[in-house]
Amino acid sequence: MTEAAAEPGQAQRVRERLRAWWARAALRLTRYADRASARAARPVTAAVRRGSRLPPAVWDALLPALLLLNVITTRAPHELPVATALTAALALPLLWRRRAPFTVFGAVAAAAFVQWLMDVQLPADIALLVALCTVAANAGRRGTLVAGAVVEAGVLLACLRWTTEGAFLTPFVAATAMTVAAAVLGVNVRTTRAYLAALEERAARLQQEQEQQARLAVAEERARITREMHDIVTHNLSVMVALTDAAVYAQHRSPDKATAAMLQISETGRQALTDMRRSLGVLRTDEPDAQRHPLPGIAQLEALADQMCAAGLPTRLDVHGGHAHIPATAQLTVYRLVQEALTNSLKHTPTGTRASVRIQCSTGAVTVDVTDSGPRPPRPAATPSGHGIPGMRERSAAYGGTLQAGPLPGGGWGVHTRLLLDSGAAASA
Repeated sequence: MTEAAAEPGQAQRVRERLRAWWARAALRLTRYADRASARAARPVTAAVRRGSRLPPAVWDALLPALLLLNVITTRAPHELPVATALTAALALPLLWRRRAPFTVFGAVAAAAFVQWLMDVQLPADIALLVALCTVAANAGRRGTLVAGAVVEAGVLLACLRWTTEGAFLTPFVAATAMTVAAAVLGVNVRTTRAYLAALEERAARLQQEQEQQARLAVAEERARITREMHDIVTHNLSVMVALTDAAVYAQHRSPDKATAAMLQISETGRQALTDMRRSLGVLRTDEPDAQRHPLPGIAQLEALADQMCAAGLPTRLDVHGGHAHIPATAQLTVYRLVQEALTNSLKHTPTGTRASVRIQCSTGAVTVDVTDSGPRPPRPAATPSGHGIPGMRERSAAYGGTLQAGPLPGGGWGVHTRLLLDSGAAASA
């Protein structure tokens, strides 16, 4: 019983080994066949690639040359002149089929009709199918139908004359099928050509749109840098001029105040340089000024108010509500709006003017109000308005706000705007 039970198990192991060996052998044979077929197909593939690089004129001349060679090598000497002339009349017009498809088709059809009248059968009749395919590839539906009807009429006449008795249907169906195939092939070529042209047009349009978007992005970046440079340079220069005047005035009466003013001028210049480098995107992260001067925001408005007070414009700052949730870009916008408004007050109001800044922060918006008590001198009509207020309007519009700037009923000047902090306004900013 033990030996009898061991024999089936040994046979099972032998069968499993045979199956594994056969699987490995089949895999090796398959790989060998793939490599052999790839090596055999290399010459054909190379020939196709070389042929695809030939100009279309070479392909157009290939068929007439082959048809003429066939006539010369297969016809009897007494049939050679007529056969050669008819073959040339059928095949040579194909050289111009891309330039004038309808004219070539008419010439080939006329030559085929002359051939039928002379009762000469030629392999060059295939030129009529090539001409039909060319017409279908370059004409509309009506032209294709007319050309197909002409070829079909020729097929009917040829079958009536040259088919044997009782064998009309098979050649007629075969020739009709070839006619339909030539017409369908031409229509497919025309459809593919139109599709490729549409793709090229779409690609060109997309490229043009991308170029336009790139130009718009460049213009927006230039506008942003222009606004930043205007706000930074105008504000800091105005403060430095005011402090310089104060230092000159106090240098004899109060040297300590003159020294403090000069130190303030130096600090203002450094701040201006840092802001300019940051705005131009060339401030390195390892630079010490990057830690000393973070991106201006609502928290830096107090230092701005102190700077304006030192420059001769007493400024009161009131900030209501927390601003920790406000994005850095929105806080920068608030800072630049207040900075530009206070700079205008410093430049255009007399000594003794006071300014007030009120910031109201809420969950979805920030309200900015900047007022001063000084009268503004009338601006001559020919004097340009500058870039200050237009830049403020652009900054406010980026967050869905509308800037209001103008004289107040009780005297002075006021600037008011409300920045929206929803996702749409933040995305546009």
